[in-house]
Amino acid sequence: MTIILFLIVLAVLIFVHELGHFISARMCGIRVDEFAIGFGPKLFSIKRGETNYALNLIPFGGYVKIFGENPNSESISGPDSARSFVNKPKWQQIIVLAAGVLFNFIFAWILVSIAFTSGVPASIESYPQYEDRMTNSRITVTYVEPGSPAEKAGLKAGDTLLEQESVENIQKRINESRGDGFNLKYIRDGIENEIKIIAKEGIVKDRYAIGIAMDKVATLSLPVHLSLYEGGRFTIRMVGAVAIGIYELISGAFQGASSFSSVTGPVGIAGLVKDAAELGIMYLFMFTALISINLGVLNLVPFPALDGGRILFVFIEAIIRRPIKPTIANSINAIGFGLLLLLMLVVTYKDIVKIFVR
Repeated sequence: MTIILFLIVLAVLIFVHELGHFISARMCGIRVDEFAIGFGPKLFSIKRGETNYALNLIPFGGYVKIFGENPNSESISGPDSARSFVNKPKWQQIIVLAAGVLFNFIFAWILVSIAFTSGVPASIESYPQYEDRMTNSRITVTYVEPGSPAEKAGLKAGDTLLEQESVENIQKRINESRGDGFNLKYIRDGIENEIKIIAKEGIVKDRYAIGIAMDKVATLSLPVHLSLYEGGRFTIRMVGAVAIGIYELISGAFQGASSFSSVTGPVGIAGLVKDAAELGIMYLFMFTALISINLGVLNLVPFPALDGGRILFVFIEAIIRRPIKPTIANSINAIGFGLLLLLMLVVTYKDIVKIFVR
């Protein structure tokens, strides 16, 4: 079920991204030869009009084959060259290339707005203006550090802590235990549990800790117009946060200061999708929205084969006032795709190793 759920989420996100390219290309009068989910051998295909729609064997990706996006003699000067991507104005090329990312952000906005309308756990401190719309206030574990005393004791993100008035009181109690161990009650899936945890130093500076992040949350339900507004604000904030995170990761890699231990591939994401689904459908919606935002921001990175790399090529052509040689552009994009595939394999291997180590 975890694999099936992950594949459904992945297929939806790829479909949304490629749909952006497809619709924008059609609106600009560009011929679209294929719309595919996945790579490799075809499992199913059907042709409607001039476009072939396909489902391929390897689900980790997808593509829209736009006539002239990878230039050749036919798309440059062939009989249908007027409908070729390469012969369209630069502003139309940029719209087509950026539309996939835009659709990812819009899709995230829709999912988050649905969650706000249906009722979603939200930090009371983050939304004080909606305090009268909040119900079921509680202190929730929002993160558990891998390898921490909390993880070893069995705590998970989403657990509700009992018999505590505030986050500060819990932190004080943990620090005052001084490593002697203390009992902690929590609720998971409606069942009350109690565990003993031994706090330790070094997780948080100058005090004992067990390796969790907590927040006082409540269920927030908003009318549609406010849900759309807050959903938009949340999406914009997350786009900024993800962009900063990716920038710091890449810049740190060039400086030798980045650690890729926190980078997760398809296997790791599948586990996170499972955890989100277990917490509830709105958690799954919110997590899917975050994946969609990450996918969108990542595609804007100016790296060959990504949308950002192709947009960079368009800007370069506009500056030098002549097209980049097709053989050069296609070769660079092929190399970039190969490197991205290699990176995905390495990250996937790392995720699998983590599972066996645990």
